[in-house]
Amino acid sequence: MNLNNIKNVVIVGGGTAGWMAAAALSKSIGTKHINIQLIESEEIGTVGVGEATIPHIKYFNRLAGLDENEFLRQTNATFKLGIEFVNWGKLGDSYVHPFGPYGIDMQGVHFHHTWLRQKHKGTAKPIAEFSLPGLAAKAGKFQHPRPDLKASPFSSMDYAYHFDAALYAKYMRSVAEGRGVKRIEGKIVKVKQNDKNGHIESLKLENGAVVAGDLFIDCSGFKGLLIEETLNTGYEDWTHYLPCDRAVARLTERLDDLPPYTRATAKEAGWQWRIPLQSRTGNGYVYCSQFISDDEALASLNKDLETPAIAEPRLLRFKTGVRKKTWNKNVVAIGLAAGFLEPLESTSIHLIQSAIARLMTNWPDKLFNQHDIDYFNRKTQAEYEQVRDFLILHYCATERNDSPFWNYCRTMDIPKTLEDRIAIYKENARLYREDLELFSSVSWFAVFNGQNIEPNRYHPLADILDDDLMERRMAELHRATQRCVEVMPSHEQYLVDLCKS
Repeated sequence: MNLNNIKNVVIVGGGTAGWMAAAALSKSIGTKHINIQLIESEEIGTVGVGEATIPHIKYFNRLAGLDENEFLRQTNATFKLGIEFVNWGKLGDSYVHPFGPYGIDMQGVHFHHTWLRQKHKGTAKPIAEFSLPGLAAKAGKFQHPRPDLKASPFSSMDYAYHFDAALYAKYMRSVAEGRGVKRIEGKIVKVKQNDKNGHIESLKLENGAVVAGDLFIDCSGFKGLLIEETLNTGYEDWTHYLPCDRAVARLTERLDDLPPYTRATAKEAGWQWRIPLQSRTGNGYVYCSQFISDDEALASLNKDLETPAIAEPRLLRFKTGVRKKTWNKNVVAIGLAAGFLEPLESTSIHLIQSAIARLMTNWPDKLFNQHDIDYFNRKTQAEYEQVRDFLILHYCATERNDSPFWNYCRTMDIPKTLEDRIAIYKENARLYREDLELFSSVSWFAVFNGQNIEPNRYHPLADILDDDLMERRMAELHRATQRCVEVMPSHEQYLVDLCKS
């Protein structure tokens, strides 16, 4: 074995990020040749972000070796087919960002161009009626996709989950410890660095124990105990673009009929989430403290709860942005220690899992090649910026002028990258996926169209089909999608049959 190989990995902090990292590393690398230790304190607790997810979570669960039904039972999970956005374009508006395409592409162009052609003619049905996951979500129905049915809308449907973040972390812990990860209870009181290169050598705990390591993974939350408090890495603040800086969260009783989608309702100074679990409902108001007080935000949240509260409210403070380096020396920050993007599109857990995957791809030895580290940081920065731009679109693509908050969002300066994207779409409805970015053209279109941005024209190749053939194909697609929804079981019944918690 190469003497420079990493032998000791120390994960600082448990919670979702820490135990996801422990579970993934113990599965992919194993604990036979590498010692993986995780330090956490019961006294400190965790934020518990990421109760709603996007479809990529399924890949991580498979990587971690989880059985889906067991995972669903252990975490009180429900299925998720998309996100409903209420009052974002203007008051009274509602649309679903679905997990899966609208219709099928025709003549080599995206489906939305053919639909826009129909819309120009005045014969188009609502775009939502061509989305199986979107229709099923609103109908309260679910079944697993059927990739074997090539010609059916079932083949391209996708899904994610809602789950209890604390139970998910607990489940990940049991998986990781079962594979040999060692958990150490305690608070870190001192960090020892190498005098020459500043790398971290060991951590001293409150009880006097010393934990040495070669590679340290900082999952200590907003605090950034190693990446920031020790290494002074710096933080890129994006509050100008995403001004919400607080959230008040409150758990309530479960809903009678579990909807298979997350709801995000735009409010006076931010937005309210609703996440349905088998055991309870997660609710919260993400807001900007410049435009509403904490007491007013809590009162607004309480007023709009659909079921009785079962816990006291929790207040969270945050600053949207990203560390200037998420890998610095021999420390890799993952989760909230790396950065924070508000949970509007349920990206928190995805950013954890993509960081873990990127670390595995660029797994170091004790020499810590700076070129690998720089590459890791560039890719992380690009990913955060791409997600940031998608979130900003929800705020700036609004007609709302009913409060100072929305006046700010509608008129604020936005990044040049997003400005260009909006300009291209407005001109000819073209959408592109930059460097395998997280959100596809379907996602971008869902928000553009859902928030009333009208393009001047559509792709010229959408005119190749003659009118009669286009109308027949669109009618067939519409009928097929409706039929699929009709035969699906209810989400509630599907959960009972499959994985009642």
